[in-house]
Order: sequence, then C-alpha cells, then structure tokens
Amino acid sequence: MDPLTQFKEAQKQGWAHFAPLETFTTPAAARLVRHARVVAGQRVLDVACGTGVVAITAARAGARVSALDLTPQLLERAREHAHLANVDLDFREGDAEQLPFDDAAFDVVLSQYGHIFAPRPDVVVSEMLRVLTPGGTIAFSTWPPEVFVGRTFMLVARYAPPPPPGVAPPPLWGDPNVVRERLGKAVRDIVFDRERMLVPALSAAHFRTNFEKTAGPVIKLVEALSASDPARLSEFRREFEALIAEYFRDNLVRQDYLLTRATKIRKATWISEGTRDATGQARTSGAR
Repeated sequence: MDPLTQFKEAQKQGWAHFAPLETFTTPAAARLVRHARVVAGQRVLDVACGTGVVAITAARAGARVSALDLTPQLLERAREHAHLANVDLDFREGDAEQLPFDDAAFDVVLSQYGHIFAPRPDVVVSEMLRVLTPGGTIAFSTWPPEVFVGRTFMLVARYAPPPPPGVAPPPLWGDPNVVRERLGKAVRDIVFDRERMLVPALSAAHFRTNFEKTAGPVIKLVEALSASDPARLSEFRREFEALIAEYFRDNLVRQDYLLTRATKIRKATWISEGTRDATGQARTSGAR
C-alpha cells in the first residue's frame, strides 16, 4: 500500500469513532445550510458527510441530497438519522478526492469540517468544483489555525509522525487568504463569516479525555504513543490540557470556526487576459 493510501486508511479507521461529536456539530450544520442559502428543489452534495447532520438538514429544507464519506460506520449512523427524520438521501462510501458523480451534477456542494482532511487541497477543490454546476454554490465550515481546534491539530502534528509528502495541514483551510488562493479564479463573490461552537466540559482533563476517544487524528496519536512512548504521551496531554484551559470557561470550551461561500464562475468568464495561446484560441485548462 502506497503512503497516501495508508494515510487515508488511517483516517478512515480513526474517524469511525466520531459519532458522539454530532451533538455539537448538529447546530453548526443548520448554520452552514443557511449560509449556503440552500432552497427546496436544489441538487445538493455533502462531501465528507460524517453522521449526516448537514445532509439531513439540507434534505429537510427540501433539497435533493447526495452525501459521501470515507468511513462506513459513520454512513450507517447517517442512514439511521435519515430514517428517523423521514428524508430520502443518496449516501455513498467514497473518497472526497475521487467523487463518484458526473460533472455539474449539483447546484450546491457543502462540507462541514470534512473536506479539510482530504490530503491534497488542489485535488479536493478540483473535484468539488467539477461536480458543481456553473453558477452553483460551494460552501464549507473550517477551523482557523489561530484558534482552538486549529491549534489542537497543529499540536497533534508536532507529536505525530510526519504525513506523506504533499499532505497539507487541515487548519490552513481556516485561513481566508488560503481559501481565496485555493478556490482561485474558478469562483466569484467569496463571502466569509465567523461562528462559535460551545462544547460542555467539566474540566480540561474531561474535555481532553472525550476528544481522545472521538477525534480521528488524536485517536491515532494516542494509540501510537501509548505503545511506543508513554512519557511523550504524558507530555502531549499536559500541553493539550494547557491549550484547552485557554478556551475553557463556565463549563464550556469555545471553538470558533470559519464559514465560506462562493459561486462557481461560468466557463466563459474563466478566460481572462493572457489566457489565449499563440493561435488565439482560449486556454481553459482546469476549467469545468
């Protein structure tokens, strides 16, 4: 198995335990669907859908929804939720870097803290925009690098083995400048907003213990250090609890996040000055 495939397999296994966190991501799902301006009748894709909180919220708004995730355990739970909500969705197991859908199949493409874990941003952006119709909306929620969750994943990266070459840190998706660069000239009218998730906890240690049981990269880190270097694991836990303490007040851990929305440019408008070849023909490399 090549390093990138191994990396994805580890993610698939680690995120299998995410389900308890849906309690906190469910309100955020409604915020993302509202930010994306989803309306009845639209074709919507939820990328890296997890337990389906965004997909089901969009379906309850009357959208025709497909949803994809790498982890079968999360899809099983998502299907249970859809049944309880009495909505019909197309759930599929699959890779965000290889979306099994036709070009321009959707009016809206969404992702809540999901596509950021695809190892190659250029590939996942290309795929999300490929399946989005011209004039359609791409919208997602991400963790900025300078606040709690972003700082947590950067801390984990310091203790974990280095990822394969070319794998980008997920918190970079929370930097508006990086988002603008990654979406590039394929979109217009980029809109950013900020929101806050509040997670109940009785102490920093309480929050840390729960996070170690549910967040994929942290699960894998704790497994590795427990077996190879318990002293380093203790050091990580001390650092993590100190970080948590910065955001902990009144039995709540403050988790700020970024919302992004943009419109895919119609193909003809992708052609700007200097994008014609020597014959005068338009070059539309990368355009869909």
